Amino acid sequence: MSDLFQRAVAESDYSAKDIEVLEGLEPVRRRPGMYIGGTDERALHHLAAEVLDNAMDEAVAGHASRIEIEMFADGGLGISDNGRGIPVDRHPKFRDKSALEVILTTLHSGGKFSDKVYQTSGGLHGVGVSVVNALSEALTVEVARDRRLWRQDYVRGVPQAPLAEIGAAPNRRGTTIRFRPDREIFGPTLAFRPARLYRMARSKAYLYRGVEIRWHCDPQLLRDDTPAEEVFHFPGGLADFLQSLINGDEVVTDRPFADRVQATDSHARVEWAMTWRAEGEPFLSSYCNTVPTPDGGSHEQGFRTALLRGLKAYGEMTGNKKAGQITADDILASAAGVLSIFITEPQFQGQTKEKLATPEAAKLVEQTVKDRFDTWLAESPKEADKLLGWVVERAEERLRRRQEKEVSRKSATRRLRLPGKLSDCSSTASDGAEIFIVEGDSAGGSAKQARNRKNQAVLPIRGKILNVASAAGAKIRANQEINDLIQALGCGTGKDYRETNLRYEKVVIMTDADVDGAHIASLLMTFFYQEMRQLIDDGHLYLAMPPLYRLSQGGKTAYARDDLHREELMKTVFNGRGKVEVSRFKGLGEMPPAQLKETTMDPGRRTLLQVCVEGDERPETARLVECLMGRKAELRFAYIQENARFVDNLDI
Repeated sequence: MSDLFQRAVAESDYSAKDIEVLEGLEPVRRRPGMYIGGTDERALHHLAAEVLDNAMDEAVAGHASRIEIEMFADGGLGISDNGRGIPVDRHPKFRDKSALEVILTTLHSGGKFSDKVYQTSGGLHGVGVSVVNALSEALTVEVARDRRLWRQDYVRGVPQAPLAEIGAAPNRRGTTIRFRPDREIFGPTLAFRPARLYRMARSKAYLYRGVEIRWHCDPQLLRDDTPAEEVFHFPGGLADFLQSLINGDEVVTDRPFADRVQATDSHARVEWAMTWRAEGEPFLSSYCNTVPTPDGGSHEQGFRTALLRGLKAYGEMTGNKKAGQITADDILASAAGVLSIFITEPQFQGQTKEKLATPEAAKLVEQTVKDRFDTWLAESPKEADKLLGWVVERAEERLRRRQEKEVSRKSATRRLRLPGKLSDCSSTASDGAEIFIVEGDSAGGSAKQARNRKNQAVLPIRGKILNVASAAGAKIRANQEINDLIQALGCGTGKDYRETNLRYEKVVIMTDADVDGAHIASLLMTFFYQEMRQLIDDGHLYLAMPPLYRLSQGGKTAYARDDLHREELMKTVFNGRGKVEVSRFKGLGEMPPAQLKETTMDPGRRTLLQVCVEGDERPETARLVECLMGRKAELRFAYIQENARFVDNLDI
């Protein structure tokens, strides 16, 4: 009764007054991580990138030829261009504000939501400069437009006075933004690093050969060989960039593979430069609309495919039978390259725009690069033969390592006492092998019938495994389910973990698409995080995404992951018309093997989520695991109290 009483009291205390509505730029200051990915050094420099990207958009659009970047001794940064200048007239929707003030104080406002003002641009979500304004303790904007100069000052996103006309500016045009990041957000010690901003400025100049970027830095800030002043202008574009990056290293081919192509039927443009080094770490630096995409994306995938198809075709044409075994990874194993594309309305993953998700970019880059690569290979057969021979050597080395690993795995398999419930692969190779960890014998039976016996193994576990974050070491070692899992993988735990002994390339957690399944998945992820963290770091752990619903109408069938996805499919796939039969899967064990294979286990049609912990997220991840899964119940209670108001749909 006491628990019911406490719950009733808690519910009665929750009323309309507890509902917060964040307005203007307040959400940015309250949750900066949602907009710039955190409050660390990378996030701080993302502010500079947002302002610089706006200036670059003016240059790429053909309205600016010069950009100036200046670092001040007080920690502030100024970026100016000689473009058109932000509009200063009254905004038609906000009659009491100038368009400039709307842009600086309103999320999702700007001139890049259509292609009327910018054919291609890096700032697409309308939050860039407004986020910079919100996270700056002081920001000043000056606009020289129509031979007049305008100015407005802000403090933590709040205008200190209306936009003011300063006077005549007959010899000046463009926008200047000076800002100083807020110490309340980023801390008292974090500051812009001259070397990092210098490299950013230089790379932007390489990416658009028509712009001149002038770099200035207060000498008091310099702690290395970064110059106080420099002018960047590179008529050679990415070819010059690549030469600066490889810095005279020995290369496989004398001539780099570099070109620049403007699409005839659109505003799209693709530019690239690549060479192959005899030694050194490989890299492929990619950009979209001058925005760096360190996590790659569809444009990189198209580039890889073009290189692979082109070199394989050349090998077939010249009668080199070994060319058939090469992969894109073999081609890029010693490559040094830069790829830049300009497209309209690119789609990025996340506000920080670190991965390109535009599907059309893959096709654009593949077709463009493939044609030029074929020509490059045909024009210089000696260079092409050297490259093909080099890549074939990389492929043979890869296959030799795989064979050695297979021999090691065969020996390990013979030594291991494998769990009785494990249905193992028929193949002994670990490369390409997958193990699905499922919940219970019923789900295990369906999975065993749905799997590809050659390279897919199934290990059923009994319900919810032990929470290793809160259990003693002796209890963990005595747990049968955990011992079965450790034996099946064969790689050891903790300090004894050895990736070379891992019997599978992918370890896939496949649980029901409901709350219990999510709980079991969280317990398994906790086990791997605590006992085999290197397995996660090496990229071997995945989550399967089985559907919760099956929707059918006539001969049309679709599967939904959850309620939200079901509603989306009802509107899109089925157009909201006619009766749609909806069946809810009770669990994997109730799903016919053919449907389980089609939706969850077939590599050609399934979706897998890779479990990973980014470097800068490790401390926070460790804290959350201890809080949510550790022994101290009071930490969980406090977490629930702090976050309960964010729950929209409670499944109890």
